[in-house]
Amino acid sequence: MSILKPQVAPFGSWRSPITTDLLTSSTTGLGQIAFDGEDIYWSELRPWEQGRTVVVRRAADGQILDVTPTPFNVRTRVHEYGGGSFLVADRTIYFSNFADQRLYRQDVEKQPSPVTPEATIRYADGVFDRKRHRIICVSEDHTVGGREPINTLVSLELGGDGNPQILVYGNDFYAAPRLSPDGDRLAWITWNHPNMPWDSTELWVGELQADGSVGNTERIAGGSEESIFQPQWSPDGDLYFISDKTGWWNLYRWRNGHVEPLTQMEAEFGKPQWLLGMSTYAIESTNRIICSYTQQGIWYLASLDTTTGNLEQIEVPYTQIDSLYAASGRVFFIGSSATQSRAIVQMDLETRELEILRRSSEITIDTGYLSLPQAIEFPTSNGDTAYALFYPPQNQDYTAPAGEKPPLLVKSHGGPTAATSSSLNFSIQYWTSRGIAVLDVNYRGSTGYGRKYRQKLNGQWGIADVDDCVCGGLYLVERGEVDANRLAISGGSAGGYTTLCALTFRDTFKAGASYYGVSDTEALARDTHKFESRYLDGLIGSYPQQRQLYQERSPIHFTERLACPAIFFQGLEDKIVPPNQAEAMVEALRRKGLPVAYVAFEGEQHGFRNAQNIKRALDGELYFYSRIFGFELAEPVEPVEIENLS
Repeated sequence: MSILKPQVAPFGSWRSPITTDLLTSSTTGLGQIAFDGEDIYWSELRPWEQGRTVVVRRAADGQILDVTPTPFNVRTRVHEYGGGSFLVADRTIYFSNFADQRLYRQDVEKQPSPVTPEATIRYADGVFDRKRHRIICVSEDHTVGGREPINTLVSLELGGDGNPQILVYGNDFYAAPRLSPDGDRLAWITWNHPNMPWDSTELWVGELQADGSVGNTERIAGGSEESIFQPQWSPDGDLYFISDKTGWWNLYRWRNGHVEPLTQMEAEFGKPQWLLGMSTYAIESTNRIICSYTQQGIWYLASLDTTTGNLEQIEVPYTQIDSLYAASGRVFFIGSSATQSRAIVQMDLETRELEILRRSSEITIDTGYLSLPQAIEFPTSNGDTAYALFYPPQNQDYTAPAGEKPPLLVKSHGGPTAATSSSLNFSIQYWTSRGIAVLDVNYRGSTGYGRKYRQKLNGQWGIADVDDCVCGGLYLVERGEVDANRLAISGGSAGGYTTLCALTFRDTFKAGASYYGVSDTEALARDTHKFESRYLDGLIGSYPQQRQLYQERSPIHFTERLACPAIFFQGLEDKIVPPNQAEAMVEALRRKGLPVAYVAFEGEQHGFRNAQNIKRALDGELYFYSRIFGFELAEPVEPVEIENLS
């Protein structure tokens, strides 16, 4: 802890140890977890390797080694967002390679070899069918030129030619194929346009026939206005799953032909299925489930006795819990908190002792530079309440001149069906340690507050979310926390759309940054990929029947209302929000004579993975605000070209 008297310097001008070089050189993205015997596997996204994802193995003796060699990149493009990109069985890993989307097999200490032939077919979320020596997984077939890709459940015979055999078909989407312990039954989730998996899905079970096909199928749960998440079989053949039929994602069990609730709480045990292979609970034994749930933005770990229904909270020093798995007597998860970066954690369920297997970052920052999130709720439009995490400026080496209030950066998360996280995020601390306050908004439509709150964005995208970001900023102004004349807003993807709507249709913010944000909802409805191609039906309305509404919600058609500077960051290979959306907006601002900057990245898709580009974007956004709001930077950063800046 510093013992020197803090220096007096304007907000935004504080020197910080949290630099983009530190962030990108030392931070690893931790993802999917799997285990095989005593070995633990996980995936690591490495920005310093041009965003390559690697599978890592920790052996029983504690030795940690990379499994997948360069140049293999373990990432599937099913639904474009991927997830469930590898599985392990008998010390053999099967994974999807990003470059060609083929499935590969890699035995211990050998080079990967392809399992599937060259074709425009993608695979994800697989399980090993030991009884038939095959993999059952989700398939997305892009060989049908000019039409939507076809999603099915398929099997891949590991001793055959690698061509997929279709097991289940006919619906628009499939996820989570899961085999019963005896290998005789298969469970899966399915849904159809225009639903998203957090709207209406169905849980099905079928019997595996002598020839390996699926027959005698039965719908177990789900349907209209019910979302099913993560089916999983217990050792004794009961099927567990999560459903939000009561308005909250809770745990259920299918046993002897009947569905029964196991938890009945105003809490969310599930998450929106943007990624395949997600896990928020694990069956540790016949009578015990280890689960996680969230209330008011905080995640908890608990043990559920499946015989008595007793739910016991397990004390852990984490407020965010992801990728939860269990083996006998042990549980594994990715844990983080406001002061701890994401880490893969192993817990002994008998002693409750925790062991860190891998940290996403070895960065050690004095807590005197860390801003702790304050959970706030505030009034918004239509008499509703919205939620956010507020991070005031914090740097033990500095204080601001008397009477000065800090700039505020309002952050609008992507999705929009998603949520902010309370875990340590150096991309937020980057701002607060320099003297810029941050408000991370869980606007209406966010998850973690029940189905009713999630649905408040239905038909209101571009309105309710914008109102909540505006009202959140003004709430802090009214409390005297921030400078009303230095309010900025930033967001990526759907959060970029909220940002552009706020800058166009409101006059609260004085600057903004859009990361691969939507400016033309009509173009998004026409051009985006299959998974999201009908997403806007619920958020805005049916297209093209309600085309006028789409135009009314698109900032690109109302640039005459835009009267403040904006900076745009865009991947040139983005298939979800193509570059032409950002470029059209930039050109409109350019013609209008407003300060505008455009930073495009070769090779990047939807979300940046390359360390150099992540650094360039964050430093560029800071530089942009310094020029717009008129504060000097304590450290030099690479400038961005700002057009129309007088």
